[in-house]
Amino acid sequence: MAVANGSDAEAPAVTVTGTRTVAPANNSCTLATFDLPYITFYYNQKLLLYRTPAAGFPDAVARMTAALADALRVFYPLAGRIRQDADGALAVEGDQGAEVVEAEAEGVSVDDLAGGDCGQEAERVMQHLVPYTGVMNLEGLHRPLLAVQLTKLKDGLAVGCAFNHAVLDGTSTWHFMSSWAELCRAGGGAPSLLPMHDRALARSVRVRLELPASAEAHEKTDPNGPKKTLVARVFSFPEATVARIKAAANAALPPCAKPFSTFQSLGAHIWRAVSRARGLGPSDITAFAVFADCRSRLDPVLPPAYFGNLIQAVFTGVPAGMLLGGPPELAAGLLQKAIDEHDAAAVTRRLEEYEAAPKLFHYSDAGPNCVAVGSSPRFKVYDVDFGLGRPERVRSGGNNKFDGMVYLYPGRGGDGGIDVELALQAEPMQRLQKDHDFLLQPN
Repeated sequence: MAVANGSDAEAPAVTVTGTRTVAPANNSCTLATFDLPYITFYYNQKLLLYRTPAAGFPDAVARMTAALADALRVFYPLAGRIRQDADGALAVEGDQGAEVVEAEAEGVSVDDLAGGDCGQEAERVMQHLVPYTGVMNLEGLHRPLLAVQLTKLKDGLAVGCAFNHAVLDGTSTWHFMSSWAELCRAGGGAPSLLPMHDRALARSVRVRLELPASAEAHEKTDPNGPKKTLVARVFSFPEATVARIKAAANAALPPCAKPFSTFQSLGAHIWRAVSRARGLGPSDITAFAVFADCRSRLDPVLPPAYFGNLIQAVFTGVPAGMLLGGPPELAAGLLQKAIDEHDAAAVTRRLEEYEAAPKLFHYSDAGPNCVAVGSSPRFKVYDVDFGLGRPERVRSGGNNKFDGMVYLYPGRGGDGGIDVELALQAEPMQRLQKDHDFLLQPN
């Protein structure tokens, strides 16, 4: 089956050559309150590109599929389906398995896709290297919660994954990916870090949800109307540039002040640049949201091995005139304050508010002129080695990329650089790409 790329044949075809199901033994788990807000998000998509001889593709697929079966025996929620009981509460049950798709795109090379700014044609190709584009998490009621596409490239292998976001967050995603790769290298066994599946440790409350009939039905209820056409780009900031941004944010702080972190400094830098690129007026409110990991914020804390969602969106907002007219430390200070104040009590209040009035979210709920950051440069995405070496590039798919959505990844070199994957409308993106203050390049 040939899959067209964009309009007609603007990019090389990706041809699906086979599909199978990989399943473990039957297990179940109830979704916690932390999980439920993501039921009307879309499957999270990750793409990893590996350079390997094309002749090794069948062996790689066989080893990766066998290791996936081993991984799913341990990470069993990814092999079930979402079920809703008569009271409207959600759980994951069953052993129907994950979907594995084999495909070919032998006219595409790794270098076509792994460059810093590969352009719109490469973006179109990449959307066909990850499964479940446009599939909302609520479809986990009848679809696999994990889908994997293994695509043979001219000189490599593309590993595209789609994870149901109502089942896991970024920390758990990369825990699973590193464990799957570890089992592939070892030829079986058990991963070195076992997942913790008791979601009652996070929150044991049954919440009734009234689910829409479909993604389309839910999107029609968005008061801000249909999604806008977006452009995605990757901006690679070397370690030296990241250090300059952090130093600039911290330069004016008094000696006794708490210094700004790399994330707070870079987040402020991005927020200000995107606000300039959007051409916001002085009184226009702009919001910043970070999906904060709450494992260390709970009391008692939960370890990184907790498998599920333990994130909450932390918001702050300010008029654009204040954001852009003030120094870098103003924006960084706003982020630091919002993040520091999101302690165990704040986490619990947010959970209680949701349980009292459950809501099906839209992207527009993030706020006006929003910049939202998901993923983290702390995730060791370039350590995911299936025996093929380190990935040449790690990217996100098109799902969950609304206007202003940012994914942060460590630079491939492992030297402290950070890749900023950003989605914006076309005109602001054009301005951002020419913004020397954002890129920190000479005029």
